[in-house]
Amino acid sequence: MALDIAKKQPSVIINADSAQVYRDLTILSARPTEEEMQGIEHQLFGYIDGMEACSAARWASDAKTAIAVAHARDLLPILVGGTGLYVRILLDGIAPIPEIDPEIRQKIRKMETLEAYHALQDLDPVSAERLNATDTTRIQRALEVIRSTGKPLDHWQKHKVGGIGDQIRLHPLVMLPPRDWLYERCDRRLREMIERGARQEVEQLLARNLPPNLPVMRAIGVAEIAAWISGDIGKDLAIERAQAATRQYAKRQFTWFRNQSPPDWPRIEIADNYNMGTIFETILRN
Repeated sequence: MALDIAKKQPSVIINADSAQVYRDLTILSARPTEEEMQGIEHQLFGYIDGMEACSAARWASDAKTAIAVAHARDLLPILVGGTGLYVRILLDGIAPIPEIDPEIRQKIRKMETLEAYHALQDLDPVSAERLNATDTTRIQRALEVIRSTGKPLDHWQKHKVGGIGDQIRLHPLVMLPPRDWLYERCDRRLREMIERGARQEVEQLLARNLPPNLPVMRAIGVAEIAAWISGDIGKDLAIERAQAATRQYAKRQFTWFRNQSPPDWPRIEIADNYNMGTIFETILRN
């Protein structure tokens, strides 16, 4: 759809997907190939080495630059991607949380998840109530913020800075395809990834001996294919598990955009037979 729009108006397509930023994940992130780009300029795709952990704040800064350059060149910037947090921070800004004390962070990272959750309940009950007791990453983050800054995460999130939502004219569109149609495409795409060389891509990634907690190592498909490579499971089971993980992620993504996007953003249920003209008019009306 972004390509269809770009063919109607000089544009640049900007990636807003947290996996497609990584150079190492050409296949498993479904990054568009040169052929799929159809001669349209694409930015922020595969521009970060897997050794680095791309934060939402970094991406938002890079996206702001790309958008400003596009405007200066009289091009329409089209943001495409499924990472809602990235888009939200770009538009609304980020909480100005001070640097976390390294010693505090190190101590919290060594805690068991349940222990950290109980500590969070004592210090920041609002965040604890909002989080799942097994959500290790978010529990650690909330706990390190309250311990390092003396103020809960909610305090900082009320004072966001750096967003560009009030500086641009935005034409948002949330695409909500039929679930069965979406899941079938997820399964088919995973099989195509294997055929295109996803195993070789993971082999190259493993050869780098990167820390397992890096985002690139936690991308969907990496662990499953790594288990296949090591001989722990067979090819069919690896594919089955990666397909299941993809469907689960798609379900969460679907729910997030349906429920967390601003209520005035248009939502369109769509499949292969979409009417581009009608959708383009919907975007411009909003």
